Amino acid sequence: MNYKKAGRYVVLGILFFLPVTFLLFLYPATHNYTPLDVVNETVYDLEPFSSDSENDVILKDHITVLGFFGEKPMDKVIAASNLKELVYDKFKGFKRFQVVIVMPDGTQEAVGKLKQEIASYEDIRFWHFVFGNPQDINKLFNGLRSHAQLDARMGTDQVFIIDKDLNQRGRLDDRNDNELAKDKPVYGMYAYNCIEVAEIKNKMSEDMRILFTEYRQKRKGNFDSSTRRADDLNKSNEEN
Repeated sequence: MNYKKAGRYVVLGILFFLPVTFLLFLYPATHNYTPLDVVNETVYDLEPFSSDSENDVILKDHITVLGFFGEKPMDKVIAASNLKELVYDKFKGFKRFQVVIVMPDGTQEAVGKLKQEIASYEDIRFWHFVFGNPQDINKLFNGLRSHAQLDARMGTDQVFIIDKDLNQRGRLDDRNDNELAKDKPVYGMYAYNCIEVAEIKNKMSEDMRILFTEYRQKRKGNFDSSTRRADDLNKSNEEN
């Protein structure tokens, strides 16, 4: 009988201490995570562009997913749908989050059709389209760090993360564990391909979550705003 009682107490002790132990392991990870890298500084804002919104659409003081859909927005239905379902729907409840898609002037009617495709009775009030001339679009895009280029129609499947301070965020080192173990050359991720579901669902969603965590910790006064990211950026630029 005593053995049964002892065994019961052991089981109860394990059930009590196991969650506590897990939380103790989790606690330092919460406060010592690695912030999302700044891969480019001083992104141009959207002053030259008009918008489809009643209010001015700007990047400053927002966490923005920035895209360029070009002269044929209906050709980007798959990219737009992936972006909406895997990123926008997941983060639209966060304060100051927005998706901004840059479009050439004259595409307003086609954009209306694209919005009907992706809306499907969902709330897309934090998803904006802005319109501008080719010179301003190229200036904005060329101010971003990217391995890709706009196509002949001024579009791309790549989207970019811009923080509240007009910094472009991403990964200075996107090597996986196997590549790290083999000491492969460093390469970064500066944009995210909306056609690649795994890339959007895993890498981009995770990077967005990290960025929101950073701003939440800043509000609580727990974020160490050191210059390490600027130093990393300079080193990366030297390597490239």
